[in-house]
Amino acid sequence: MTGITSTSAWEELVTAALLGTDRRTPPDAVLTPGKDAPAALLDAAALHTVRRRAGLLPAPAADRPEPAPHDARPRLPVAARRRLAQLLADRSAPSHAGGRRGTAPDLTELLPQWLAAANEHGYQAPPSLLPALLDAARARTDLRPHVLTFAGSRGLWLARLNPEWKFALRGASGSAVLPDVTDAEAVQRLWDEGLFAERVALLAAVRVHDAGAALALLTATWGTERAEDRLMFLDSLRTGLSGEDEPFLERALSDRSRNVRATAAELLSALPHSALAVRMAARAASCVGLDRSGDGAGGGAATIAVEAPHECDADMQRDGMVPNPPTGRGERSWWLGQLVEAAPLSTWPARLGGRTAEEIVALPVAEDWGQELHAAWCRAAVRQRDAEWSRALLGAPAAPPETGPGTSSLAERAKLLATLPAGERAAWVAEFIAAHGLSEAFQLLGVCAVPWAEPLGRSVVDALDIARDAGSYPWSFSGVMGLAERCLDPSEASRLDLLTATPDETEGASPGAGGYWSEAFQRLVSTLRLRATMRTELAGTPL
Repeated sequence: MTGITSTSAWEELVTAALLGTDRRTPPDAVLTPGKDAPAALLDAAALHTVRRRAGLLPAPAADRPEPAPHDARPRLPVAARRRLAQLLADRSAPSHAGGRRGTAPDLTELLPQWLAAANEHGYQAPPSLLPALLDAARARTDLRPHVLTFAGSRGLWLARLNPEWKFALRGASGSAVLPDVTDAEAVQRLWDEGLFAERVALLAAVRVHDAGAALALLTATWGTERAEDRLMFLDSLRTGLSGEDEPFLERALSDRSRNVRATAAELLSALPHSALAVRMAARAASCVGLDRSGDGAGGGAATIAVEAPHECDADMQRDGMVPNPPTGRGERSWWLGQLVEAAPLSTWPARLGGRTAEEIVALPVAEDWGQELHAAWCRAAVRQRDAEWSRALLGAPAAPPETGPGTSSLAERAKLLATLPAGERAAWVAEFIAAHGLSEAFQLLGVCAVPWAEPLGRSVVDALDIARDAGSYPWSFSGVMGLAERCLDPSEASRLDLLTATPDETEGASPGAGGYWSEAFQRLVSTLRLRATMRTELAGTPL
């Protein structure tokens, strides 16, 4: 058969096929003696198609990627690997009609806890599940630190091959990708050549081992780093912060980036003997002192007098103060708050008559400056991680929040609580719940160590039981119930079995509330038992 190779001839074949051979005569080249026109057309088209395909030249092969790095961490136990696959597949039971969740555990909420536990054991991620892990971290930013630690060096290797996982190349990475921090040559090579995520993790690891060596690494390349990278690197200096860091941080006060300058000032203010802290203490002390007109024998109680600053000069701005207040905030109160926040809390006992923190926060403050002053002291206590001042500003947990010595804001109270030891924190929140119930405790529970200590867990369960017996709207406690599923000690499951029964509906109770509470407690118990099983699986026999 005569072949057809030109583009124009192929187009003629296509036209004849579309119009039909009775309306458009095929090209003479396709006509074969003894065959009718349609058959000849099809034969020619088939032959030409094969020739066109055979004539294509293969594209040059791309360079093969480097092999994935070796991960020396132990592999997951068999049961734990299966559990991870189940969690990633999101096989939680669908919600019932009316928004009710049913009694099955919510697996998506257990994934962060599973990952944290696996990282505590030091396991490596199964290679076959790395794509699903990276997809999960892409969809949920709260998972990223856990996922990237678990995925380790192989996760970063895989992330380079898929643009959808590029977040992993700029996020926190696991210690598995790092060299031995005592190997100076390997550390320097990774610092000079590594990805941003690797360099952040490296700096953090070196900082824990040798704070001075980490500072030397950062100082050597500081001038060439991008502003957003400088900010992240600077944040790593919070670990092991000491007076040795002061010269570097003082230079950073002149950085081009406002955020870098602000972070440097914050770190310096956390060093009570730094030059910046001394400057801030002097400025704050000039604004806050005792009004002695009523102090002493025969006089009234001592009062704190406040004279807020009248300007925010260039030196104050260099030390991290922001001159322009937010909308609706007065300039002088804005400047005062920043000064007091940055001044060492050790300034105030000597300035205010040798009083303790508890005695100071109990003093009346003149001219309605009390709220501003106490709020600044709260921020200072959080910044300086000062437990004594945090206790004083929190006050007694049984006292109504609006009458507390420091702040009525639950968000601020949660930050103050975070500075206390874990056991003391849990005991304070347990007493708060016993006195005020759960409606105002959600933010406070969020800063308590997991699993909750026994007094706190018992206080939460008792408050939920009281709310159920009172016929309260059950869905208004769904947030606390979700926290309990994730944070109660799994050993509490057997004690909660009695609460899974459907109670009799009392007069005035919300319609259907008893059934909802029963489902919620059943889900709580089944979740606690699943968490216990997961813990056992992670401690099982490896593959």
